[in-house]
Amino acid sequence: MITPEYCRLMARYNAWQNNSLLAAADTLSDQQRWEDRGAFFGSIAATLNHIYWGDALWLERFRGKERPENTLTPSMEEPSDWETFKELRNRRDKELEDWVSTLTQEALEGQLRWHLASRSETMERPRSWCIVGLFNHQTHHRGQVHCMLTAAGATPGATDLILLSRR
Repeated sequence: MITPEYCRLMARYNAWQNNSLLAAADTLSDQQRWEDRGAFFGSIAATLNHIYWGDALWLERFRGKERPENTLTPSMEEPSDWETFKELRNRRDKELEDWVSTLTQEALEGQLRWHLASRSETMERPRSWCIVGLFNHQTHHRGQVHCMLTAAGATPGATDLILLSRR
C-alpha cells in the first residue's frame, strides 16, 4: 500500500508545513494564538498542541508501546510558552524524520496494536493504515490552523505538496 519513500516524503511535508504555520503564527500575539476561534480545539495554539501530542503518541505506538499515555501526558494547554512550543515542535519533526529514515518495506507490514487512551479497549489495524493516519491527522488539523491563521490576518505559506522542494 505505502512505501518507505512515501513516509519520508510525508515527514518532509509535515516539517515544511509546520515551519510555515509557525512562521505565520509568529506574527500574532500570544493572546491571538490562544483566542477561541470556534475550531474543534478552540484556538490556534491548542490545535497545534493537539497535533504535537498526536504525533508523540503515534510515534510511541510505532515503537511498540501499546499505552504511551502511561508515560506521556497530552494536553491542549501545554506547552503554553510559544518559544518552548516551537523548539519542541521542531524536535518532534526531526524525530519523525529520523524514524521514517529507518523504515523498510517490511516495517510497514503487519498489524499494530494499541489501547485507546480513554477506554480499556484494544485496537488493531494494519500498520500502514496507522502510518497513513498519522500523516492524514496532521494535514487535517493543519488545515484548521491555516484557516484560523488566515482569518487572524496572518499569511501562512502554500500547502500544495507539489511545491515542496526536492532538496
